[in-house]
Amino acid sequence: MLSWIATADMHAGVAKTKISTDEPLVMVNGNTSQGVAHDIYARALTLNDGEKRLVFITYDLNCLDVATPYLRVKLRDELGIEPKYLILLATHNHNAPIQIVPDNFEYGRWLANTMFDLVKEAIANERGPVTLEFGSGNGYFVMSTGNAPTDYEIQILKVSHQDKPLALLFNQGTHPLQASVAKIDPGHPGFAMDLIEERWPGVQAMYADQCGGNQFPGDRNAYRKEMMEARKKGPDNVDKWMEKRARALAEKLADTTLSIASGELVEVNGAITSSMERFDLPLAEPMSYEDAKKMYTEVQDRRSIPDDVRFVPYPNDFRDTNWMRMLLRYHEEGIPFPKTTGDMVCSDDTYLIHKEDKAFLEKYDYSIHDEMPCVYNEVIVAKIGRMPIVAIQGEVCAPIGARIKDAFRRERPLLIFGYMGEHNLYIPTREIVRLDAYQAQTLRIQYASPVGWDPSVEDVTVKGVVRMVRDIISATE
Repeated sequence: MLSWIATADMHAGVAKTKISTDEPLVMVNGNTSQGVAHDIYARALTLNDGEKRLVFITYDLNCLDVATPYLRVKLRDELGIEPKYLILLATHNHNAPIQIVPDNFEYGRWLANTMFDLVKEAIANERGPVTLEFGSGNGYFVMSTGNAPTDYEIQILKVSHQDKPLALLFNQGTHPLQASVAKIDPGHPGFAMDLIEERWPGVQAMYADQCGGNQFPGDRNAYRKEMMEARKKGPDNVDKWMEKRARALAEKLADTTLSIASGELVEVNGAITSSMERFDLPLAEPMSYEDAKKMYTEVQDRRSIPDDVRFVPYPNDFRDTNWMRMLLRYHEEGIPFPKTTGDMVCSDDTYLIHKEDKAFLEKYDYSIHDEMPCVYNEVIVAKIGRMPIVAIQGEVCAPIGARIKDAFRRERPLLIFGYMGEHNLYIPTREIVRLDAYQAQTLRIQYASPVGWDPSVEDVTVKGVVRMVRDIISATE
């Protein structure tokens, strides 16, 4: 076993709780849930070096959304855990309630209280000393889009107590395969965690998505064709086929992860420190009023959009045209166009509102948090011993994560995640912006931004995160 010099006597605690609900709520895939096919969970891991405590919470959700500011405030005020020491990570599950829908906000606030209790339980369960080890390998069962090479890497953080695995935190950059059409289920990452816990009794498996905004399991075209064939055999057959596929992929993920965790690892014990920053990401110039008016008129006619449609939440059929009406509104009311994401605040129902747009700030005030508002883009860089841990807000495309890892690969282990905290805004690559692919469009069609991305968004993100990592290294070594 390779080893860095360890300087801290580390303790660790784990806890797990069910977060399924039988209440019919809108899921990430747009369907209203029709019961629970398989329960979903939240899991906590606390690491305590005697002076600082770092908290990981993973959850079988697409994003934590509305729960994020409530949980951050509660943990800070009641347990003294600052937001930069709280790493909130999603599995990217699409068959779970989505907290950007106003009717789901109550569920989101319940999540915050439930996860607060989960952290308290993990702290109560802390034991030590523990050994932390890092490892990585490749799972060749994902593919990329957007003219990008595929990042197959799976990373693990293994926490052991008395030579027995206590926790296994692992990741890969990919969308999930789900097990049903309209029921709650954890997808293939959830099934993989179940398999790992069965094969390593006593361990808590914790999956969180890496940077995988443009990556998917296997061949998407082949999957769609097989889905069509399954539908021909009747609706009951579809869920059976989906679950079979999800479980087969889970087997591959679990096998590969356990193989990595059983191999040669790097010990990464050491003192804990952390930092948190927000980057202003660059935006494109706006479309002219004349072109915007022409575009919207054509779309309105083609899709029979009523004249009285204003701004509608997910999953309304016209939500993807909110940005067009927002663009016209900016022109007609003289609202200054944003230059960066820092010019706008995001409401719980995912409207990006300009900080000078007094009318909309007042209208959506009920869903904008005064103390911890969502302004893109947040990044946490923590460090244990010599190992940096990077957690980036948003659905980060894989080449961005790969560039960050490559900047340090020969120097030290580095653990990286996307999907951190609040709202899964896609962070696209330069090439995806050039193509105006889906991952570039979501800024507009999901968040109602009147403008799109500037192509430099990839470089700004990579350089900002690399600088943060360098800063924390220089400050602690």
